[in-house]
Amino acid sequence: MSYFRRARTLVFFSVIATNMVSWNAAALAAGQQDPEAATGIIRKQQVSAKEFLVVSANPYATEAGYQMLRQGGSAVDAAIAVQLVLGLVEPQSSGIGGGLFMLAWQDKTKTLHTLDGRETAPAAATPDWFVQNGKLLSWPQAFVGGKAVGTPGVIASLAQSHQKFGKLAWADLFKPAILLAEQGFKVSPRLHMLLAGSQHPGLKQFSSSREYFFPDGKPLPIGFVRKNPAYAALLTLIAAKGPEAFYQGENAKAILQTVNQASINPGAMTLADISGYQPVWRDPVCAPYRSYKVCGMAPPSSGSIAVLQMLGILHQFDLSKLKPESVEAVHLISQASRLAFADRERYAADPAFSPVPVQGLLATDYLKQRAAQIDLKADNGQITAGVPEGAVPLGEAKAPEYANTSHLSVVDKEGNAVSMTTSIENAFGSGLMVNGYLLNNQLTDFSLQARDKGLWVANRVEAGKRPRSSMAPMLVFNQQGQLQMIAGSPGGSRIINYVAQSLIAMIDWQMGPQQAADLPKFTHRNDVLAIEAGTPLVHLSGKLQEMGYQVRTGELNSGLHLIKRAGAEWQAGADPRREGMAKGL
Repeated sequence: MSYFRRARTLVFFSVIATNMVSWNAAALAAGQQDPEAATGIIRKQQVSAKEFLVVSANPYATEAGYQMLRQGGSAVDAAIAVQLVLGLVEPQSSGIGGGLFMLAWQDKTKTLHTLDGRETAPAAATPDWFVQNGKLLSWPQAFVGGKAVGTPGVIASLAQSHQKFGKLAWADLFKPAILLAEQGFKVSPRLHMLLAGSQHPGLKQFSSSREYFFPDGKPLPIGFVRKNPAYAALLTLIAAKGPEAFYQGENAKAILQTVNQASINPGAMTLADISGYQPVWRDPVCAPYRSYKVCGMAPPSSGSIAVLQMLGILHQFDLSKLKPESVEAVHLISQASRLAFADRERYAADPAFSPVPVQGLLATDYLKQRAAQIDLKADNGQITAGVPEGAVPLGEAKAPEYANTSHLSVVDKEGNAVSMTTSIENAFGSGLMVNGYLLNNQLTDFSLQARDKGLWVANRVEAGKRPRSSMAPMLVFNQQGQLQMIAGSPGGSRIINYVAQSLIAMIDWQMGPQQAADLPKFTHRNDVLAIEAGTPLVHLSGKLQEMGYQVRTGELNSGLHLIKRAGAEWQAGADPRREGMAKGL
């Protein structure tokens, strides 16, 4: 296991070298609006490989996945090892206390499997879950503590994916994370900065989180060797006994006690809520774009459908003739996003509780009608949801999703691939810590408001329900059914824009994955046009305002991890806005 000692000295410090990272006060200020704030730029080089590739949000995690692939493991094996390490070294973003969406491609059989590992609401949950003393809680009041915690889905999902597609022994996949937890990992600049600028009220109030993240009352310093024996012990148990060690026994009791006895917003979870959790294998959603087929995750993911809607709308325009950093490109993509977000707010939810008109939303004729609403010379302003085939009357209400989460992309030597987005929702989740891992606050991904203008909101809280998510892991295939691209990003509801922009860059503008990840970012969620500060896009602000846009400039914290086929090899890119790294052979 000496590879982690090498990783610590050779890989990690190349990432945290101060001459490569630009920290600024705006990053901390942005933390008041986007809980996982931007923390600087780390320039990355595109990585090429002929046999296999893995790209994830942290060098330690990428190294773990790389070692699984070198040992002959599958893409799913690598993804499991990556996730277990991410929960240790990037705890603010994802972990075993959260949920995931996984796309698993099997190249030999040419089949795509998609796994919904989203968290579920407890049996006690009602549409008035976040009403207290007759008054609806605001999101900042609701996200901290036990009431926001859904039953975690990560471990159950990893176990089921391993049963189907794993090659290495289950226990072997845990070894890198266990070793790091026992011996310690070096705290990254990003983790330190997020702790230093955190506005999360639970981190310092809940004793276990405070003691872990703020020893001596100060945030973990950069380079500090943080050990996590509780996490190592739990992973050792799960490695030996399987997912039952998480969902039953002492760990389940610890979750229950922590959630229901939280000093802020205590919950009402039961052992049955925890032990009864099951991930769901769903049919993928796919749609054509140019000469490709693009596939993603079905509801409760709103992300993949919104990305596919954007691409379907933009299919009516020749983006290849536009420059990526032009007013015309920003305008068309922003208008497509307006339309997709309007539909998302009304229709996207857990399909077991509210019918989602997926076929209608992705129908070619419907998307042509939506595209016809675009004024080529002006911003349309606030757009309302359309009426696709299969739609039922529903109210609209937004659920804040902030720039947290993590994404990993993997392709193994047999051509099998994984695109997996994983999250605990807000940065540092609910703030509650159990056995060395943080619990999610995913129930605030539901609409806190259950009714709108006398109509039920599709994404309201209900017992056993999975909250809507913007996570959008994607795979792209050519006309021969060969895998061509793997994409995904963190970023809350901005994920939709980040992923759509990267696919447009790789398909319409023929960019490599690193170039696509590097592109200046802009997002539109049917509200205002956000433009990434310090990029050439800022110079377009005046013209865009003349077209009617409300323009805001600031940090946009994408975390794209992209892989693209290039002849006989694969190419990978890691977003310069985070600490990600690609590695292959």
